[in-house]
Amino acid sequence: MKFVDEAYIDISAGDGGAGCVSFRHEKYKEFGGPNGGDGGRGGHVFAVADVNLNTLVDYRFARRYDAKRGEHGMGSDMFGAAGDDITLKMPVGTIITDAETGEVLFELLTPGEVITIAKGGDGGFGNLRFKSAINRAPRQKTPGWPGEKRSLKLELKVLADVGLFGLPNAGKSTLITAVSNARPRIADYPFTTLHPNLGVVRVGPEQSFVVADLPGLIEGASEGAGLGHLFLRHLQRTRLLLHVVDAAPFDDSIDPVAQAKGIIAELKKYDEGLFKKPRWLVLNKLDMVPVEEREALVKDFVKRLKYKGPVFEISALNREGCEPLIKAVYKHIRAEHDAEQVHVEVDPRFMP
Repeated sequence: MKFVDEAYIDISAGDGGAGCVSFRHEKYKEFGGPNGGDGGRGGHVFAVADVNLNTLVDYRFARRYDAKRGEHGMGSDMFGAAGDDITLKMPVGTIITDAETGEVLFELLTPGEVITIAKGGDGGFGNLRFKSAINRAPRQKTPGWPGEKRSLKLELKVLADVGLFGLPNAGKSTLITAVSNARPRIADYPFTTLHPNLGVVRVGPEQSFVVADLPGLIEGASEGAGLGHLFLRHLQRTRLLLHVVDAAPFDDSIDPVAQAKGIIAELKKYDEGLFKKPRWLVLNKLDMVPVEEREALVKDFVKRLKYKGPVFEISALNREGCEPLIKAVYKHIRAEHDAEQVHVEVDPRFMP
């Protein structure tokens, strides 16, 4: 299935049905009084967060969604039926924005969460509503209220705890395959990954986290070069970024330190908040470096990069160094999660 993380749709809730003007007409009851019922409510438009979806591709081809209008009121005190609601299934992590104003209206962050994105109009009043002691034969009625109509932009930001980024062919897909249940396409040429891949990393019983592998970044990505800039938004909800670097490029003329600096600069150009997220350095493909040379290579790399955070030396191909990495990642994510827990203070008056 094609990965689509942006779409535009037009939605329209149902209009309310009109009220009815009617009077009782029965034998021997010449003045039976008003009995016109109200119109029915128009159908609502709901959105639900569906864990089984990971793309907005359905909304790329079908862009118009209209709920049914309510039925009109009728005589004999009969109210009109409400219009049928419609429910739009969207991936968890979808942001719903007003396409005209750019205002963020809703975010679907919890699996199964249901929100009302357009309310149906209320039904109009029939003449039964206007009966009073001084108005015994009312002929007033009101039309139904219109339903809400909106033009929306849907934007998907995947919900992952950890995001992998780096140059094409740095070994990100191999790494996510080695540590998680994801099985992305892997090949020996750049830009093998064309869309984000999510994987669940199992650290232990009831201990896991979600990692996202994005298409490789290149210099100029913030201005639109390559593919990675199209998916950088998916890193914005992560708690931790892992900068995967090919520490042993085949071409001796390539300086991996200069490349790493360039990618970090692109991250900063794209989003200052993304640049300030916790970011760890993962030096990959160290199986290509002789054991006696690894320590010196890593020290030189870190010194020239002027990097002061955690450094992990791995070989994703044979899983060397992956176990300490995932344990450290889980510990960091768990600590951040615990720190975010809100402790509600209970008013002593309501204590048992």
